[in-house]
Amino acid sequence: MRRLHESGETIDSFTFRDASENDIPELGRLHAITWAETYNSKNPNIQLRQYQWQKAFTEENDGSWFCILVVNKKTALVGFAKGKTNKDEHSTQLHGDLNKIYLLSEYQRLGLGKKLFGIVVQRFLSKGVNNMVLFGVPQNPSCAFHEAMGGERLYSEKGTFDGCYHWPDLKKLSIN
Repeated sequence: MRRLHESGETIDSFTFRDASENDIPELGRLHAITWAETYNSKNPNIQLRQYQWQKAFTEENDGSWFCILVVNKKTALVGFAKGKTNKDEHSTQLHGDLNKIYLLSEYQRLGLGKKLFGIVVQRFLSKGVNNMVLFGVPQNPSCAFHEAMGGERLYSEKGTFDGCYHWPDLKKLSIN
């Protein structure tokens, strides 16, 4: 919080908005850097991430996914989350996939992740989606965050935890 104060920012000075094609260069850069920070990689592949986002906006533009950006008061992107709706293969019911959720390390543990997560949940609920999964890896340091947000660990048939979480009833989450 001290860093925020020193930079003239408060939690309320951040905006949350939908990503657009115009955001691809900065979003790809942010994605590469936050992924590298998360997994202690020295080589963020910005071009790869920009290519992936370009592909998402041009080839997957079917309305099944959304990307929410966290923007600081200098209009720089500091975080994002991507959600996708999928049909349940055994019914007509939709379910949500929290495909990505990242914040730059200096913006973590300030409440922005919780706020971003809450916006994702509200977006899914507005689309008639009441449950959500996140497929990750158990080495991800954000596993504690996923559990703090009410995520239930999913275990493989062998009983191992592979980093996947499930939120079976988004309506029951109390996220402000």
